[in-house]
Amino acid sequence: MNNKTYAGIEEHYAKLDSSKIVLIPVPYDGTSTWQKGADKGPEAFLNASENMELYDIETETEVYKQGVFLADAITENTSPEKMVDEVHQITKKYIKRNKFVTTFGGEHSISIGTIRAFNECFDGLTVLQIDAHADLRQQYEGSKCNHACAVYEASQTTNLIQVGIRSMDVMETTVMDKEKTYFAHEMAEDDSWMDSAIEQMTDNVYITFDLDAFDPSIMPSTGTPEPGGLLWYETIEFLRQVFEEKNVVGFDIVELCPNPKEKSSDFLAAKLYYKMLTYKFLNENTDADFDNNINESKGNSNKVSKFNDNDDN
Repeated sequence: MNNKTYAGIEEHYAKLDSSKIVLIPVPYDGTSTWQKGADKGPEAFLNASENMELYDIETETEVYKQGVFLADAITENTSPEKMVDEVHQITKKYIKRNKFVTTFGGEHSISIGTIRAFNECFDGLTVLQIDAHADLRQQYEGSKCNHACAVYEASQTTNLIQVGIRSMDVMETTVMDKEKTYFAHEMAEDDSWMDSAIEQMTDNVYITFDLDAFDPSIMPSTGTPEPGGLLWYETIEFLRQVFEEKNVVGFDIVELCPNPKEKSSDFLAAKLYYKMLTYKFLNENTDADFDNNINESKGNSNKVSKFNDNDDN
């Protein structure tokens, strides 16, 4: 993955100093408990991205021209705790360079590290979790860094909004804030859920998107598929609204478990990532803005005015 650019874009748009966006692959699958293979997700996503059209019809834009730097993959796998720490430190490093930092997993445990980094850098953070599973266990199978614990820390330290939930353990009801949880069966009958969820968000929003939030009819290639999930157009309608009304500070996408005989899931993941970038930079110029960014990046790589400059611990 180190020798390629995101989506095969020209190197002109893929250099760190001038790119607005950083993409960090995390091919980790150390704690999943059913189908293995999420560690192959980043590579499948990148391969699909290379074969995706980069002109977005809906918005008539080409967001890759904001610059997308493909970082080295985080391959730490000696323990879940060390992986989370590595993700935390590297994510924070790029945030402090004033980049719009995105991560592609890997299993959902990687998000513990990304959320921790963003929470240290942005005031009053809302974490928007779009997911089939609550992931609120304090620990699971002897680790607090298990995929089943992906947003427990966020539930204690951020404003956590959960969307699409349709599978959980009874113990998680003791941790869950049901006023800020949008269950899939209720969403199916409530046309106002999008507005309600957005109203409960603070200004700064980080999105963690587990691909099993989608219905398995359109996203079968995930480790723990659950029936009754989101479909494509309602999902991107919600995301566009969030990006328009809030300051989305970063996001991750996790749990692509690729199947060599089923490529549509890889392409859905690729399209989702590109759509989210498109909505983030929708009102910004492309080529002229990119050229300005090249000039601004000279001598300003450590600018951190957009967020708190906490310590690196």
